[in-house]
Amino acid sequence: MALAGRGWGKTRTGAEDVAWFGCANAETRIAIVAPTIGAARDVCVEGESGLLSVLPKVCVKTWNRSMGELVLWNGTIFKTYSATEPETLRGPQHHRAWGDEVAAWPEPETWDQLLFGLRLGANPQAVLTTTPKPTPLIRGILKTEGAMITRGSTFDNKGNLPAGTLARLRDRYEGTRLGRQELYAELLEDIEGALWNAVEIDQQRVRAVPDLKRIVVSVDPSGTKGGGAGDDIGIVAAGIGMDGRYYVLEDASCNLSPDGWARRVKQTYDKWEADRVVAEKNFGGAMVESVLRTAAGAAELPVRMVTASRGKIARAEPIAALYEQEKVSHVGEFKALEDQLCAMTPGGYVGHGRALRLTWQNHLDNPFSSECGCSLIPPFRRLSVKRSMREPMQSPPRPAG
Repeated sequence: MALAGRGWGKTRTGAEDVAWFGCANAETRIAIVAPTIGAARDVCVEGESGLLSVLPKVCVKTWNRSMGELVLWNGTIFKTYSATEPETLRGPQHHRAWGDEVAAWPEPETWDQLLFGLRLGANPQAVLTTTPKPTPLIRGILKTEGAMITRGSTFDNKGNLPAGTLARLRDRYEGTRLGRQELYAELLEDIEGALWNAVEIDQQRVRAVPDLKRIVVSVDPSGTKGGGAGDDIGIVAAGIGMDGRYYVLEDASCNLSPDGWARRVKQTYDKWEADRVVAEKNFGGAMVESVLRTAAGAAELPVRMVTASRGKIARAEPIAALYEQEKVSHVGEFKALEDQLCAMTPGGYVGHGRALRLTWQNHLDNPFSSECGCSLIPPFRRLSVKRSMREPMQSPPRPAG
């Protein structure tokens, strides 16, 4: 398994491995599994570092993108699968498999079904490529007897990546938990005593937005003038479902000018057909309300200003309790937000860096608070919101002639 940062060359590594195996072993069957069928096709096969880019054209007999099946001149067949549909791996057998971005597989059962079918040939094996996340699946694979682990950071491949991109990534993410995971490929465990932990958040995560009876867009101003200076403006959409549970819908936080972030608030409000905007007025309250109301198209924006009368941690603890009671779900992944939550302890933040200066708990506190009206049941409003690469390996064998 290759646990490596973004841009390290994970896709190229996986493609080179299965390309070589398929060319060197005639009439073999190889599975390619990615988080979605689109990723398997567009990244693993057709991408700039995918299978078609590393295979000599003379080796490819046919590529049927609608079926996700690539056939070589020697009878080897590559078949793509989606990790969202583990049942599609029931029945097929394989000599080798490539699992890409395994930490992002939404169904851990996909790994089990893949292993059940990995039973052809004398030594069937799987190569896995992923940015690490401390999911139960990744932890389990790491503990597998005989597993070979390769680790690498984004900056190991600096010779093939734009210097400006690397500089921006360092500037924004150096020292943050998100940077340690996504760039340096550290498998980050939960901080002892943190009010939130990644496992709890992940267990309650959902992929589809349920029917909602109330939606609020919460704003935490920071005073930044934009352009990367100062703290980000926190903008989070959250709501209450018809089932009585809370749902975090979007993290639209940004580092823009006052007019820019006000427009972002309005866009988020419109996107989710929200009921109101809740903004903290501790930081320039009158200015914040004025900016929101004068933004283009936002004059009629229903804004409610609230005062934070307690410290950040004191306000965070009741919300963390809702997570612990399994009453809150994130609709999708919000990496920067979740990074902040998991770094917050009763004594303050653990760690350092730009991201840790954000006050995410305000954004979660306000939408879930009876103070902002989310606990009011009537009138129900049922919404319709369902809402480049490393050194190449030796060229694979070519067909004779």
